[in-house]
Amino acid sequence: MNSNVQTEKNSIPANIVWFEVPADDPQRARKFYSELFGWKSDLMPGAEAMQYYHLDTGGPDASPDGGLMKRQNPGQRGITNYIAVASVNESVAKVQKLGGTVCMPKTPVQGMGFFAICQDTEGNTFGIWERAENAK
Repeated sequence: MNSNVQTEKNSIPANIVWFEVPADDPQRARKFYSELFGWKSDLMPGAEAMQYYHLDTGGPDASPDGGLMKRQNPGQRGITNYIAVASVNESVAKVQKLGGTVCMPKTPVQGMGFFAICQDTEGNTFGIWERAENAK
């Protein structure tokens, strides 16, 4: 399958651009991924209370980095991948039209963009990401 499939409407490839790892013990998880893959992790500025760390995978710029955070609830399991889209609003509507579910509505990440968390028809969770430097 071609990972660079593009929609007719825009030129944004639907690539994985970010991932998140939930952890009961973020320090233990940081150590695990550092020793396993050599990933570096630093606390994200302004995210101290959330214990949200940037995972630097060390790959080229086109390789996705990720985040590691304190698990928000017991149901938050597995790594969540974020896929680039031109519009979170349009993608959320399409998710619902295709039988998927929106678990977390469009949410801003100040100065970076917007995301929403969805579930596909098989119960798999994924995120969609719209880059927008004017996000507030």
